[in-house]
Amino acid sequence: MPNVLILCAHRPKRSPSQRYRFEQYLPFLEEKGFKFTWSYLLDEKDDKIFYSPEKITDKMRIIKKSISIRRKDRKRFSDFDIIFIQREAQFLGSSYYEKKAFESGAKVIFDFDDSIWLADTSPGNKKWEWVKKPDKFFDNVKHAHVVIAGNEYLAQQARTKNENTVVIPTTIDTGIHVPKPLLRNKEFVTLGWSGSHTTIKHFELLTDVLLKIKEKYKNKVRFKVIGAGGYENKKLDVQSVAWSEATEVDELNSIDIGIMPLPDDKWANGKCGLKGLSYMACEVATLMSNVGVNKEIIIDGENGFLASTNEEWFDKLCRLIENKELRERLGKKGRETVIKNYSVEANKQKYLDVFKSQKS
Repeated sequence: MPNVLILCAHRPKRSPSQRYRFEQYLPFLEEKGFKFTWSYLLDEKDDKIFYSPEKITDKMRIIKKSISIRRKDRKRFSDFDIIFIQREAQFLGSSYYEKKAFESGAKVIFDFDDSIWLADTSPGNKKWEWVKKPDKFFDNVKHAHVVIAGNEYLAQQARTKNENTVVIPTTIDTGIHVPKPLLRNKEFVTLGWSGSHTTIKHFELLTDVLLKIKEKYKNKVRFKVIGAGGYENKKLDVQSVAWSEATEVDELNSIDIGIMPLPDDKWANGKCGLKGLSYMACEVATLMSNVGVNKEIIIDGENGFLASTNEEWFDKLCRLIENKELRERLGKKGRETVIKNYSVEANKQKYLDVFKSQKS
């Protein structure tokens, strides 16, 4: 039975990047004979402190603790057949533990989503951005036996240092993310966005468009933010709810139109479309920025909409608000797309093949 050590930042079921990249495959891989041991850097208590704006002394304690965790891991690297690293082994701008894992005799699998070679620090840690040195990414992928990238744009970057790079998209468990249209309010149309406080800036790219929507439709529309609990936008009168595993699917099903605005920049081109895919899996009509992998996921007008300008956003939102049948048609086609190309079921064999290729 191959033993696998998982090196990641967060505890299970905490981080979308982890949940939708590898966590949902673990039961399947365990059935196929792989045994997993977790080593994560942030427990629930430290998590809250680490992403808060201040508490510098506490953050230094967490960094020291994370180094201590990885030092202990280093001593046991050779006890494992495979070391699976998600995004990075540690918070600081060094590839030391990735290199030591590579030299240990274990096979290293490096998995990532997002353009993590670029700086994109959470608001609470902006002043610490200089410590991260995101270009360590290139050393990290060089010291892996195989790299799993979330889309082809990301894979192209990884292949500059490691030709053994495969693409496995960020995926949705369509047995969990199921349509529940009865949860949608029949008296008004809800426009929803899911994300975190780190990415709320992307939602705010649409502020002017959404203000025009509010002015045109008055109390016939509502705005909801899922995941960034406590977020306030008084101009739009946004309802914000914190993310919860228990309520996530119901919250997604409570919206009529899912939006995923992004800037057209290098960071956005590395995004893997998770927000849009989560809407689509629940048969929610989806409108996304015409950038990056979104252009691969959406066939405009068939399984969702794409928009490049504020004028397009406004026009297509109006069409969706005013036409329930259009929303339902796009929603059904969207779920079909996810099941076929972006579901756990459609991709689990690819994940298994990667792990099997690294067995001693």
